[in-house]
Amino acid sequence: MIVGAGPAGLAAATELLEREFAVTILEQDERYVGGIARTVRYNGFRFDIGGHRFFTKNHEIEQWWHDRLPGDFLAVNRQTRILYRRRLFDYPLRPGNALRNLGLLTSAACVLSYARSRLFPIRPELTFEDWVCNRFGRRLFNIFFKTYTEKVWGMKCREISADWAAQRIRGLSLTDAILNAFRGQKRGQPVIKTLIDQFQYPRLGSGMLWEKTRDDLVRSGAQVLMGKKVEQIHHSGERVLQVQTVTRTGERETWSADDFIFSMPLRDCALGLRPRISTAVEAAARGLRYRDFLIVALIVKGEQLFPDNWIYVHDPGVRVGRVDNFNNWSPDMVPQPGMTCLGLEYFCNADEPLWKAADEDLIALAKSEAGKIDLIDPGSVVDGCVVRMEKAYPVYDTTYQTHVATIRAALSGLKNIQMVGRNGMHKYNNQDHAMLTGIVAARNLKGIPCDPWRVNSDAEYLEAGQVDDAGRLVPQAAVAGTRQLTHHG
Repeated sequence: MIVGAGPAGLAAATELLEREFAVTILEQDERYVGGIARTVRYNGFRFDIGGHRFFTKNHEIEQWWHDRLPGDFLAVNRQTRILYRRRLFDYPLRPGNALRNLGLLTSAACVLSYARSRLFPIRPELTFEDWVCNRFGRRLFNIFFKTYTEKVWGMKCREISADWAAQRIRGLSLTDAILNAFRGQKRGQPVIKTLIDQFQYPRLGSGMLWEKTRDDLVRSGAQVLMGKKVEQIHHSGERVLQVQTVTRTGERETWSADDFIFSMPLRDCALGLRPRISTAVEAAARGLRYRDFLIVALIVKGEQLFPDNWIYVHDPGVRVGRVDNFNNWSPDMVPQPGMTCLGLEYFCNADEPLWKAADEDLIALAKSEAGKIDLIDPGSVVDGCVVRMEKAYPVYDTTYQTHVATIRAALSGLKNIQMVGRNGMHKYNNQDHAMLTGIVAARNLKGIPCDPWRVNSDAEYLEAGQVDDAGRLVPQAAVAGTRQLTHHG
């Protein structure tokens, strides 16, 4: 039994089916597979829930993609910029562009700020703000990181774990960015994902891969059951026995299996256990937080509105965080010549007014903000669509590692359950990373001892004894004004 038809769950199912396991997948959504990597259809247009690049250092994962969509991957040249004070800055950094946009005095101040951070780094390095300031300087942190990051997470950068920064922009510093801008990536150097200038992408969107995978699974005998939300997980104290699902209309069913792989949110899994394990586990689960997400797709008259795949909006005067131009991901996603599909991404919580706003009000907001930041003429918008995604991003605050460790310890007593994927592990994952956790979990059931938690953020499985993400120093909340650091591993 696999709970969740995202990249991790579908990859696990494929691996198991090839070994003649009987596989059932329970998916909460009534229509789409792929989780946050789905592609939504609207009046013939296709758009992702935020664009998903296909890039991996793992050759097995790359071959997996192409085996399922032979001939349907495009090589997309990446162009990404940052919108700051009505100016567009190239990203990755290009010194000439940055110098022209910032001006000589601000650029000099950035260099001095960077030099100061190298001479007097923040120690210990606990928060996202600490991590970025140490590698870029506080002036560049305030310009290029602070506003966007706080939009995404809905909290101050000093409340976000340095652990997340180390995973998200690992291996990058201002020196790396500048050298890369002048000379490009040197042969033999490790590839920094943040700096890649080309990526692969399915012709009809990210979800094309996951829909094809689902169809292949069904043809091979798997059950993929849609609209089934797992609300309870019944166990004996040693094994999970069955799960109970509920549909949108309130119909409840129970499902039994020998082994279970969960990619549902770790919080929901822990709170759904029956009987309940302990108050400590419940408290840890309630301490895990998530950031919800909505995207407003605007259908706009005109082509080649701007050349970017996406633009980061570092303007505190608007709510939008990022704008995707899906024409520049794949022209096949836009069925009408002379039209463009833009995706305006908003990050919020489900209890906020923005989330609860009517679709027509959100479309009006997106039109207004796209005009305010000079991307389009609002009058050129002919249609729009809103998609909401709950628990799109696990929140990596300064206590999440402690809560995850508590829940992991409790779940380890149940011998036939494995957690996989971004939400299932409450761990920063790209698609390739999530897939490999599912594959590793499946191999564990096939008699090859593996641990999904030992998949690192480069989608590599690390054998016991090697340093991985679990062995990093990670922050804990400060006590009585002190800065503390705790080692997990």
